[in-house]
Amino acid sequence: MQDESTPEALARQPLRRLHLLYHEVTLGRKEYSYSIEREQFERHIDLFVQMRKAQRLDLWPEVTFDDGDISNFEVALPVLQPRSLIARFFITAGWTGKRAGYMDWPELRSLHASGQLIGAHGWSHTLLTHCTKKELDRELSGARLLLEDKLGDSITTMSLPGGRYNQRVLAACREAGYSKIYTSEPSAEQALDQYMVGRLNIRGDMTLDWIQSVFEPGSRVLSGLERQYRVKATAKKLLGDRLYEKFWAVLNRKEPGTRDGGETAA
Repeated sequence: MQDESTPEALARQPLRRLHLLYHEVTLGRKEYSYSIEREQFERHIDLFVQMRKAQRLDLWPEVTFDDGDISNFEVALPVLQPRSLIARFFITAGWTGKRAGYMDWPELRSLHASGQLIGAHGWSHTLLTHCTKKELDRELSGARLLLEDKLGDSITTMSLPGGRYNQRVLAACREAGYSKIYTSEPSAEQALDQYMVGRLNIRGDMTLDWIQSVFEPGSRVLSGLERQYRVKATAKKLLGDRLYEKFWAVLNRKEPGTRDGGETAA
């Protein structure tokens, strides 16, 4: 399987990369906004493979997953492997092998052994901006060390739960040993040494044509999403996290017992 993250592969890619953020890939339709059906996911991946083969491409598509849902292993991986596509899976370490509906260590080891890339998504999916110094240490260092111990490989990337961060959180991430941080801000990665990387959150109601339009040369879709994100960030400050999350859960039909990034491109 070709790793599109090797120096040789990266040298062939455009400077700007757009990371797509997925959560749950299902065999049937679900009301949850961030759930996407297998057939729809297959069409997305085929589009990205086709884009990567294009002679001229302004944005290089990358695929990421948050949380460690069992569907990432059972449904998404069988779609990725035949197409030789490497994705990044950010794992909530404390949920692994502990929480129903999420991967156990055998599945995660198999995912890692298949050549997919693993990163951390905190210990318990707690918003890091709410954490004390001790809690930050567990969410960041604790998650990294557990993943490294179980997988026998270094973990240097981190996806921020809920996309929430401030300067204190970023400093703690650096101290915990993370060399690259992934957010939920819909923006392209401009350089390979960029420390903070934005991602476009994919919802089940996004059509294939709309996703393709994001990558078209000269498209202003992504810049429009960035402006919407800034407006939403202002709303978060005005409402506060607790009220905002209740509002978000209603809009996105969040199922009982689930926790998500709390981010939407709507």
